[in-house]
Amino acid sequence: MNRPDLPFLTALSNCLIISLYIQPRASKNQICGIVGDELKIRLTSPPVDGAANKLCREFVADLFEVSKSSVEIISGETSRHKRLRITGSTGQFSKHISILESALSTGHTKERK
Repeated sequence: MNRPDLPFLTALSNCLIISLYIQPRASKNQICGIVGDELKIRLTSPPVDGAANKLCREFVADLFEVSKSSVEIISGETSRHKRLRITGSTGQFSKHISILESALSTGHTKERK
C-alpha cells in the first residue's frame, strides 16, 4: 500500500518501510515534515559513533509505539538519507499510519531524558 499524501511510506505484508532525511545536532527531537519523498526528522544526537542512528531508531520506535528491536535501519547507516523497516502485525499498520499523520500535523517531539 502506497499513499500519495505519504510518499516516504511503503506498507508491505509484515512491515512498513520509511524513507527518512535526518538532521543531527538539533535543539530537540521532532518530525519536521515531508521533504521530497522523505520524512524529515531532527535529532539532538551528533552523527558520531552511531549515536544518531541509535536515537533515530528509538525516536521512531516511540513514535510508532513498538519495541526498539522492531525498528531496523536497512540502508543509510552513514548517511542522512535512511530507510527503516518497522516490523509488526498487519493490524498495527493502520494505527502506525494514523500516528504518523497526527505527528505530521502536530510535529511529534520527544525531549531527551
